[in-house]
Amino acid sequence: MANRLAIYHPRGELGLGENFFGKDVANLQLFQAMARYGGFEQIDILSAMPATEAHLREALLDDPAAPIRITRQSILSTSPAQAAGVALRGQPDLQNAAWLRRLTSGDRSYSLIGLIHTLAPPAIRQGITLSLTAPVHPWDAIICTSPSVREATAKMLDDWGALLAERTNGSPPPQPALPIIPLGVDAHRIAVLADRPQARAKVRAQLGLGEADILVLWVGRLSFFEKAFPQAMFQAVQIAARTTGLNIHFAMAGWFPSPERDRGFYEEAARVHAPDAKVHFLDGNDRTLVGELWAGADIFTSLVDNIQETFGITPVEAMAAGLPVVVSDWDGYRFTVRDGIEGFLIPTLGGPASGVGLNIVQRHLFQITSYQTFAGEVSQHTAVHVGRAGAAIGALARNRHLRKTMGAAGRERVRSMLDWPVVARQISALADDLAEIRKASPDPVVRQKADPGRGDPFIDFAGFATQVLTADTRLSAVAGVNGDDVRGLTAVLDKAFANVRASLEDCAMALDLLASGKAASAREIMAAFPVEKRRAVEMGLAWMAKLGLIDWLA
Repeated sequence: MANRLAIYHPRGELGLGENFFGKDVANLQLFQAMARYGGFEQIDILSAMPATEAHLREALLDDPAAPIRITRQSILSTSPAQAAGVALRGQPDLQNAAWLRRLTSGDRSYSLIGLIHTLAPPAIRQGITLSLTAPVHPWDAIICTSPSVREATAKMLDDWGALLAERTNGSPPPQPALPIIPLGVDAHRIAVLADRPQARAKVRAQLGLGEADILVLWVGRLSFFEKAFPQAMFQAVQIAARTTGLNIHFAMAGWFPSPERDRGFYEEAARVHAPDAKVHFLDGNDRTLVGELWAGADIFTSLVDNIQETFGITPVEAMAAGLPVVVSDWDGYRFTVRDGIEGFLIPTLGGPASGVGLNIVQRHLFQITSYQTFAGEVSQHTAVHVGRAGAAIGALARNRHLRKTMGAAGRERVRSMLDWPVVARQISALADDLAEIRKASPDPVVRQKADPGRGDPFIDFAGFATQVLTADTRLSAVAGVNGDDVRGLTAVLDKAFANVRASLEDCAMALDLLASGKAASAREIMAAFPVEKRRAVEMGLAWMAKLGLIDWLA
């Protein structure tokens, strides 16, 4: 096993703000799990934004004295990934990282691992399929968090491979591995939050529940177009209240994408579909309150009906809290929840494959509708069996023993399969497996070093200019000009975009070489500088020509 891990994390900072998405929670906890339980001696965070190593250490580790080194490196540096043998990314698109690997260190220098959080957005799907036209290999992997995700991804890649073979009259390109590894939760932390009688009593009193009353809980975004239409849950709670005669409350802890608009929609739906149940809309950004709700609830429900969902963290959190769950029989939910053991899976019905769906996606692709509308239109025509859901909530509401039995089974399910230490070990093992495949594979044939569609602009657009600066281009300083003219530059526009060329002083020294007649070509000038500075000096020559300080025609 390698003792290092490189992690692509472009924004650098690690943490959650308000109105976060499930993928934000999952990626943060994934990176924490790899640091705490992955068995690594060093983790390198490859980022495009500044973040101190002290911040990274504080964000990733629960023990400040843990014997692991955390570093921050440039996202364009491949040396940490080479040393580790693997680079992990919390997104599924690998094409840019694969081209960077080829350009700097070669295809077999390390493995790439991506992770699918959602398959629904067409842009995400396209990003995944681009791995077939990039130098991605069987020693790379895209983690699928459930069998449903793997099945859908494999079909998409197979269909794309077949299309490429048809277009080229050739063979489908190699594909990345598609291992099934679930996301995880911090089982101990959630159990501690849930096992607090005082917190249970407090939150139930605040919501007006008596000892015999039943609290059904939802946690997550309150987005009817990207998460779940709430009507099925309201109807299910209403059926349970009516058939059991019990006082049933339904708490929806989350946040509305557009509170001033969406809250009214939900309140209206609750009045129409759950007139006999008490519905509470609570702040899901209040972590203290959510922790109290894990203690105060009796049943968890999440009847998602949206293709945006592919795994589902909150049912796993609910199981860790010891709650029985009533969830839709939908993608990742059916992977984590076993019907009749940890809770109930409620049958779902997808819309017809009549061609209307193609019209829905085409209207989005041509920007007639937003992604939210695209996902919402599909969700509005996907059904969850309301009667079965109501019967399941009713059965659990009536039977305290059943609630406790299913809750205990849920905790064991999380402990054995969905706790972060278990998941982290699976990803570490995957990295080892990919390393073996990589070592046993021959070097691929490489004819194209860089992505043809996104190559060096000075090469791709060379034909736009009269001529191109080369090492042998004859150069001269404009009469009366020397390095002091560079040293004295003050105008902002003259000094713009300085990061891609040599420093002012190095450029001034290069100009002095031309002005003194000690050099007469780009090659001669670059030879006067250390190897590591030469490309930057060459860019400086082009910049000084732009400012009218260097002549390439005299």
